Amino acid sequence: MDNGPADLFGGPPPRQDGRGPVPFPAHEPKVAARTQPLADRLRPATLDDVVGQDHLLGPQGSLRQMLARGSLASLILWGGPGVGKTTIARLLADAAGLRFVQLSAVFSGVADLKRAFEDARRTSASGGGTLLFVDEIHRFNRAQQDGFLPVVEDGTVVLVGATTENPSFALNSALLSRCQVLVLHRLDDAAMEKLLERAELATGTTLPLTPEARTTLRAMADGDGRYLLNMVEQLLALPPQKAPLDPAALSSLLARRAALYDKDREEHYNLISALHKSMRGSDPDAALYWFARMLEGGEDPRYIARRLTRFAAEDVGMADPQALPLAVAAWETFERLGSPEGELALAQLVVHLATAPKSNAVYKGYNMARRAARATGSLMPPAHILNAPTTLMKDIGYGKGYEYDHDTEGGISGQNYFPDGMRRPKLYQPTGRGYEREVARRLDSWNRVRESRGS
Repeated sequence: MDNGPADLFGGPPPRQDGRGPVPFPAHEPKVAARTQPLADRLRPATLDDVVGQDHLLGPQGSLRQMLARGSLASLILWGGPGVGKTTIARLLADAAGLRFVQLSAVFSGVADLKRAFEDARRTSASGGGTLLFVDEIHRFNRAQQDGFLPVVEDGTVVLVGATTENPSFALNSALLSRCQVLVLHRLDDAAMEKLLERAELATGTTLPLTPEARTTLRAMADGDGRYLLNMVEQLLALPPQKAPLDPAALSSLLARRAALYDKDREEHYNLISALHKSMRGSDPDAALYWFARMLEGGEDPRYIARRLTRFAAEDVGMADPQALPLAVAAWETFERLGSPEGELALAQLVVHLATAPKSNAVYKGYNMARRAARATGSLMPPAHILNAPTTLMKDIGYGKGYEYDHDTEGGISGQNYFPDGMRRPKLYQPTGRGYEREVARRLDSWNRVRESRGS
């Protein structure tokens, strides 16, 4: 959850008079310095202090442009934990001269929303404005989200909602149409290093880390600035070290931030898409990486096996006809061995599919066949390929003129097998890749026989 005063990632150095960091604006209650988390002490005091979001807060950033025009729109801030959603909302309120009101969708209900709206109307009547910040806004249901519409439309509040979920799926279209969605980036390595430098400057202490361990520390935070500063605080609480910690010693002391992955949410679909497209792009290294990322995130290997089998049929197809039975075999191997040994069979399948020749000719042909089937309705097969088990059926022409292909030269008669009067479509069009080169050669030969008969 991304709420409260801990959503911070940098700030000014301490005052020269030794009285601690520059305090946050008056509306933020003070916290005793001895209990105040480092992340809170380093809270940015201005938008210039925010790191890692230059695309929004740089000279040409969209938020800077809004403030310069004096027209701050209602916003949805979409980003992972610890990237500064709450902090930016607070600083926007200061920069725009608005009263800052914060609610959390986890702890607030309809009564809280009504109270906030009424307070905002009183503020508006007295000539002021309100920035209503709603953390985890995606947790409000559709009816609650609709409740924001009138107060956003009439300008009673400037709504700033924060979400870690894709707004396209988590928020209703009516609310999205009234807000601008801004994406906050996960903090990159340079931004994380800047946070470390600010923490060292604020505390007057150099972190007891080797250069390699310092790199490891930034990686352990996985783009979450708050998590990074919490780990720094743990390091600063250690007894004095005789020698700087190396990466192994650091990892034994601190826990790596859990990777963002939710088997029911967007990250699930992002990673399976990355795996699928890496295999389609014939990149076994990238494919193995995304495969491992899904497993490390707790994905069910059976789900991955099902998607790999689909890939074998859709993207490899007849270019490597063995891909599909190999996919089934790998899936069955996993079922027999279980975890963790069975994952190796799936890894082998990932590499096979990534390095196999690719063809989606069967996939495309099947989709074309479905469209043709829908368009032609209930046309009967031509009479000569219908069985005639009764005398009546023979009398009306069933089976008449059928040629047994095995008895013809080359094993192909070249007869028409589509409904009478239907123009012959070309559905399966093999590529020249892998085994389909041979398939294409055969079809060319057989098509010449059909053309000679006018079929």
